[in-house]
Amino acid sequence: MAKKGDYFGLGYIVSLILTIIPITNLICGFLTRLQEGKIVAAILRVVLGWNIIWIADIISMIFRKRIIRLLNI
Repeated sequence: MAKKGDYFGLGYIVSLILTIIPITNLICGFLTRLQEGKIVAAILRVVLGWNIIWIADIISMIFRKRIIRLLNI
């Protein structure tokens, strides 16, 4: 069975592709954090998602196979 990625239980390759595309990274990251119940973190993804978090997510997905989590609030 394929290893699960970080977006909605999708596979790692699909999650990596969604991370590389900026708008899907923003939407999927926002929805993932809301699904986890982290509202403040979801709002920060929208505010910082276009530049800082997008680059950090790409690096994190390549090396750690999960999106970056700045806050656990």
